[in-house]
Amino acid sequence: MSHLPLPAEPGDGTRAVHAGIPAPRPGQPALPGPVFAAHYHLPGDPAEATYGYGRNANPTWTALESALAGLESPGREAHAVVFASGMAATSAVLFTQLSAGDTAVLPTDGYHGTSGLIPRLEASGVRVTTVPTGGPRQYAALDGARLMWTESPSNPGLDVCDLAALADAAHARGALLAVDNTLATPLGQRPLDLGADFSMASGTKGLSGHGDLLLGYVVTRDAAAAEALRGWRAAIGAIPGPMETWLAHRSLATLQLRVDRQASNALAVATALRERPEVTGLRHPGLPDDPAHALAARQMRRFGCVVSFTLADRDTAERFLAALRIVDNATSFGGVRSTAERRARWGGDDVPEGFIRLSVGVEDAADLIADLTGALDAAAG
Repeated sequence: MSHLPLPAEPGDGTRAVHAGIPAPRPGQPALPGPVFAAHYHLPGDPAEATYGYGRNANPTWTALESALAGLESPGREAHAVVFASGMAATSAVLFTQLSAGDTAVLPTDGYHGTSGLIPRLEASGVRVTTVPTGGPRQYAALDGARLMWTESPSNPGLDVCDLAALADAAHARGALLAVDNTLATPLGQRPLDLGADFSMASGTKGLSGHGDLLLGYVVTRDAAAAEALRGWRAAIGAIPGPMETWLAHRSLATLQLRVDRQASNALAVATALRERPEVTGLRHPGLPDDPAHALAARQMRRFGCVVSFTLADRDTAERFLAALRIVDNATSFGGVRSTAERRARWGGDDVPEGFIRLSVGVEDAADLIADLTGALDAAAG
């Protein structure tokens, strides 16, 4: 469903603008509008129809799935499946690939929503072990495992693991590797090219980038696994609306522009924050002295928009957030508008009370730095 031909090795901007766009037809839009349909004309054998009922398939999903497969796996066939949210996508991978008696390995320092699935997995007979991102414990935990789920960089701590080495180790032990690629986006990192079996992301965040929709997706090169994901989506009803799907596809045209601006802004902000003595535990993979930088530089093409750091205590962090004028006090990340929050308020992350997760948007870097440093001054006063 792609608009061909493109150059043999198109740049990221070209690839993103043309991802999933159909061949041109006279008098038709470049990106067809959303298809709103609960049912389709369906004479004869339903098995011969591409579209029959709205819970099973929609042309707007098809277009976005073609785009996502092309971005996550350029040059190699892959299968994308879109969902109503990132958690719907995560659940689909875990519950289609794991059965009673299997062992799953999940991160201790990943997204707390994923950790919330542990009791449900255990209730279905799956044994769950948890390990921190990176380091030897991840490899040791693969013994006897059916699937490892990891985030790299992790959310919110921004630790990085060697995905290629981890994939090799998992496959040597008969395990699968699933990677939450939300923070990096497919322009920052391609887990499938590094050997992962599944690349999942919350399209709510950097992929769509405007903070106005919920969406998730999974991309795999395994056709049978993709069919299982589609079956799960239909059975559970975790389907995205056509309007949200179309908005996400439309947003891909600016993906490269957004992630490049956010990455450069994030590095500028992190560099400025490094000069503030009240800021501790500063993390951003793009900083040359960040513990994850060397590994991130080998496997990532862009370092993302998230910066994390810690202030003295809860009250200092709250004063800092209240003093911000450009940066919104809000959750989520990856949007064009910068946001920050005291992450410990949710209770699901093992972080200090003064820990701040900052998502850097596309505003002018100088304005963001002035806002952040002014708020730090106010919090200290």
